[in-house]
Amino acid sequence: MIRPARRRQPAAVVATLLASALLLAACGAPPKVQTALEDVGKSDGSATEGAPKGYEDYYGQSLEWTECGEDFQCATAAAPLSWHDPGAGSIEIALKRIPATGQKIGSLLVNPGGPGGSGVDFVGDPSRFGQALRSSFDIVGFDPRGVGQSTPVKCYDDAGKDEFLSKDYPYTPEGLAERQDAVRAWGKACDENTGPLLGNVDTQSAARDMDMLRGALGDDELNYLGYSYGTQLGATYAGLFPERAGRLVLDGALDTTLSSDEVALQQAEGFESALRAYVTDCQAGSDCPLGDDVDAGLKRIQDMVEDAEPNPIPTSSGRDVTKKLAFYGVAVTMYDEASWSFLTQALREVFWEGTGDDLLYLADVYNDRNDDGTFKSNSEEAFRAINCADSRAEEDMTKMRDIAADIEAAAPTLGESFGYSGIECTDWPYPPAEQEFDPAAEGAPPIVVIGTTNDPATPYRWAEALADTLSTGVLVTYEGEGHTAYGRSNTCISNAVETYLLEGKAPKDGLTC
Repeated sequence: MIRPARRRQPAAVVATLLASALLLAACGAPPKVQTALEDVGKSDGSATEGAPKGYEDYYGQSLEWTECGEDFQCATAAAPLSWHDPGAGSIEIALKRIPATGQKIGSLLVNPGGPGGSGVDFVGDPSRFGQALRSSFDIVGFDPRGVGQSTPVKCYDDAGKDEFLSKDYPYTPEGLAERQDAVRAWGKACDENTGPLLGNVDTQSAARDMDMLRGALGDDELNYLGYSYGTQLGATYAGLFPERAGRLVLDGALDTTLSSDEVALQQAEGFESALRAYVTDCQAGSDCPLGDDVDAGLKRIQDMVEDAEPNPIPTSSGRDVTKKLAFYGVAVTMYDEASWSFLTQALREVFWEGTGDDLLYLADVYNDRNDDGTFKSNSEEAFRAINCADSRAEEDMTKMRDIAADIEAAAPTLGESFGYSGIECTDWPYPPAEQEFDPAAEGAPPIVVIGTTNDPATPYRWAEALADTLSTGVLVTYEGEGHTAYGRSNTCISNAVETYLLEGKAPKDGLTC
């Protein structure tokens, strides 16, 4: 099960870092959950109107911003552990903002995707946002509940996590049963080390946090820019609070009407299409290790990934590239065509030298793993916990086998790695949340939905579907490769997004850039 929505962050890291330098132990006590809303100051004239009964103090809290690097300010907000039980205690939500450099018109919340992506880290690069946005908005990144510097989901220590992310399980009855056991043990560790927060990390709860943050920031409406999974978060917010939705831009959209199995199938097809574009581009250049026939080149990648299970690829570090890691190393470069050359470099090393140092490096970038075996984030923990809190795929093994066969037929190169999604929440300690929002978001103002025509992680058809599902959806199309569009495409997209966010003028529905 791939993480749709790591946005373009992994690819951007690949482009920057690779160019410059080519167990099951518990984590300790669960994260602290306050027994009440403690030591939270009240803002003057706080925006508590519309706050659910019992949650007024969260909406009215005064955020204490402190300098946290040049041009940045950080704060910590209190949020309720449960939005259905105000007495259950509170958790922390980490915030980082780029203060408006000119005449401020409000706050712009941003989410980079995931689920599990850090908004705090995301706003650390102001160049992602146009100068006009930085002038007029406080651009506010936040780590959703369970993520990063907010009260986090915790499961294994680094060694246990490393094994979990790298070990292969054969697609045999015995191998699949072993994989189920591993996922079951992972969920048990998450429950033991996270505590009751694990049952409250669903997307609807995170969307309710966003409305609370809107109130604490002093804004009457929520202005929001969300990428990939962040589009699901934004659409959920609009469905819960259409009357408080301001200017929402959803880039790299998810189709909120799909089942988990439909997501797996269509995403596998998206990566197959992106890989075909990559192989075509590789073969048009020099020193491509994939021959001169596209189908044969795709088959060579498929064979390399599959052979890494019985014959892991050696590296100079002593770590082997397993099938799972080989898949991650290929997949991460599909998020941005600027990273294709790094995949070519890694494949040359595998096919011509028989080693996988560069491929392993790419896999580690995807998994946020450091060279020393530690991890930069808890993105894997949060990804699984939030997905399992939102929905479940088919869990009947016979039906899973049929679904997996359909996926492999539709996406033969890497499709096998997308199958058996139902295993990923085996015996999860908490049931999925019941849907409480209107998918159409009736009553919301125009919501701009952006799709990229050959996006691997969030296929273009999802943007079409989300724009159609939303009663006020406005579809904008970027004709190109890679995941998402704003900040990595062209001035047509930038102008459409920024004109809407700054002036409230939605682009023409169907605009193609």
